[in-house]
Amino acid sequence: MSTPLPRDAQRQSDRRRFRRALNGSLAFTLLLWLCFIAQQTFNWEFLSVTPHSMAGLLGLLTAPLLHGSVEHILANTTGILLLGTLAGTTYPKATLRALPLLWLGSGLGAWLLGDPDSHHLGVSGVTHGLMFLVFTLGLLRRDRAAIAAGMIAFLFFGGMLMTILPHEAGVSWQSHLGGAVGGVVAAFLFRHSDPLPVRAKYSWEIEEELEQQRNDHAHDTFEPRAPDDVPVLWQHAAMPEERGKVLPFRRPDSVE
Repeated sequence: MSTPLPRDAQRQSDRRRFRRALNGSLAFTLLLWLCFIAQQTFNWEFLSVTPHSMAGLLGLLTAPLLHGSVEHILANTTGILLLGTLAGTTYPKATLRALPLLWLGSGLGAWLLGDPDSHHLGVSGVTHGLMFLVFTLGLLRRDRAAIAAGMIAFLFFGGMLMTILPHEAGVSWQSHLGGAVGGVVAAFLFRHSDPLPVRAKYSWEIEEELEQQRNDHAHDTFEPRAPDDVPVLWQHAAMPEERGKVLPFRRPDSVE
């Protein structure tokens, strides 16, 4: 059983993971706002996802960086900051590996299921993917940190379970659904990317280990251990190839 890090060292490691996740989420939200400001200077529709259109496939890469209004980007900023920090702190490796699936999944959902001639944009599909990633990993891994992260994600963003279905005009539920599917798939693919946290031992487990060590020491001191390989001191003599002869007997002459 692995021994956990000292409390101070564990706290410092947790703080470093939290800072990296928070800084990454802040940097991404800053990029979103810079892209939103740049949108005001040109026609951005060709960068959005246009369903069933070959030209609209470009939006698979660019649409999550675009937003239609200040309210739209504000809502997604909150989701990225909270869910990105939570996922990056709990599962730093799995989150990085899952991001391409969430990104492309949200665009593919809109491209495959959206109405023709509509335009889909926004990072909400990625935020849905992050929520489903964290929640599904909590169900799969079931360690304390995973369960706590899944409960936090569901507590604040459990309503995303409803927004992957049609419910409001003008909201791209298709990209939400695509991102959610990407999050579930990524959870199954990358559930072992981050090592399980070391579990602290209970007092009775420590006592059992000490008792086992004492027994092993006493056994080695007063009684030699049995050899692993006992030499063979005798063997059966090889049997001769010819074990005997078959003698033919003539049948007695019949009496008339």
